[in-house]
Amino acid sequence: MRITLTIFIALVLAVLAGCEIADKQKEPIGIKPKPLKEGAELLTVDFREGRSLRYEFVSKRDVILDWEPTKSRTGTGKGTIDKSAESMEIVVTYTPIEVNPYGLTTIKATCESVKATRSKRASGRATPRDAVEHLKGKTFTLKVNAQGKIEDYSQLDELIRQIGEKAFRKGSRMGRIKEPDMIADFVASQWFLWDSISSIEKPAEGVSVGQSWSSKLSVPTPMVMRKARDVTYKFDRLWDNVKGRLAVISSTYSLSDSVPSGWPVPYTGRFRMSGTFGFFRGYKILSLAGRGDELFNIDKGQIERYSQQYEMRLDAALPGPLGANPRITIKQKLTMQLLK
Repeated sequence: MRITLTIFIALVLAVLAGCEIADKQKEPIGIKPKPLKEGAELLTVDFREGRSLRYEFVSKRDVILDWEPTKSRTGTGKGTIDKSAESMEIVVTYTPIEVNPYGLTTIKATCESVKATRSKRASGRATPRDAVEHLKGKTFTLKVNAQGKIEDYSQLDELIRQIGEKAFRKGSRMGRIKEPDMIADFVASQWFLWDSISSIEKPAEGVSVGQSWSSKLSVPTPMVMRKARDVTYKFDRLWDNVKGRLAVISSTYSLSDSVPSGWPVPYTGRFRMSGTFGFFRGYKILSLAGRGDELFNIDKGQIERYSQQYEMRLDAALPGPLGANPRITIKQKLTMQLLK
């Protein structure tokens, strides 16, 4: 009887030890389940198998071109002003196909619809179809951790390169000529989707109201240019809503002096750009400033919407003996909202 009891106790201890090991193995990678400090909120991206999320992304850009900025600055007259605008609207559905809350979750993204519009050319000719419209029906997968950090961009990166090839004029005898496109706006919407959450320095400690953290976002422009903006996020306030507890996150932007090397490049090789911005050279950015806001649903672990606005001013030069240095002002607005 004593031997039987001893064996039984040993078996119970072994089972309990096994359960303890199993529980430790279930702990989220990179997150230690320790109590949060008072007032802190744990901001994590939550993916549920079988639950798709549909987002609409809109990018609008107004471009003001002052051909004689010296007159405007000195007040000696009013220079010639040209205004143009372009916009992109895209709806993307994200469907988790392999959920792992303690590791990487695989998400399938489907571009349901894409529409790009652009002001008519001064010549009156119709603008060609924007390369981004070839995204309709395209899919790609992302591997994302609980902090919203995308660990595998490979399929998105490849898709961006494929769409980049669509931007070039076919059958041209004058070499490779690239038409205007809004591929950079697509990159800004997808590459940085969960940036406000994934850039939190110590996510396991949570974030308190009033706390700030920094990151970098891309700067889509009508010309071929690789620039970044420094962003400072701030947890402004906690909003109790019928949808759940919402973190109100504000952001401010300024020009960054560096661009991460891992960001995607849609085009390769030598080429020329058609349109107004194909003639300019020597772009010099003078300033960039703006702000934005975002609603993140803490209880559901998902972004509800965001809005980003900034204004960038830059000078350009014309080749040859013309000697003109036009001033360009770009007013950019990027928005996203969760669709029902």
